[in-house]
Amino acid sequence: MKNKGFTLVELLVVISIISLLSVVVFANYRVGEKQFALQRLAHKLAQDIRRAQAMTMGAVECPSGTNCAGQIPPGYGIYLKQGDTFYKLYADTNPSDGNEQYNAGDVVIEEIYFEKGVYIHSANPASFSINFKPPDPTIKIRGGGQDKIESTITIALQSDTSKTKTIKVNKVGLIEVE
Repeated sequence: MKNKGFTLVELLVVISIISLLSVVVFANYRVGEKQFALQRLAHKLAQDIRRAQAMTMGAVECPSGTNCAGQIPPGYGIYLKQGDTFYKLYADTNPSDGNEQYNAGDVVIEEIYFEKGVYIHSANPASFSINFKPPDPTIKIRGGGQDKIESTITIALQSDTSKTKTIKVNKVGLIEVE
């Protein structure tokens, strides 16, 4: 009569194969998770640019707790700077300067921080504002003291700068994530 079952060698081979496959799957899972975070942040940035545009068109009052609370500012915008791990959603409360860009006197509605390990790899220009002014809304992309027709923002992983997402914005209001 023959015994049915597994030998110790067969059992060890199966366990080692399962262990090896688990290591490969979990290693790739972390890379995929970072790629997903990068994609999620690119879409969040594009969404926040649209949010600033909608706040301008909707004549939204400044939130309570700010020095312009209850007032409708002349415009809203987004301010970005190369190398940062955040960007600012601001109310352009200083129309007398006439430059329609972020200044120290403007009210920061929110600072939006990226997930850990992601930063603004490059921006063209290096720091700039995307400013919306009602009623159309008129769009001003300003950086380095000049108006721009288009701006490109590239966000990347700090651990692997070859993994990037690019957001393009033009003065007509088209926002594109690549």
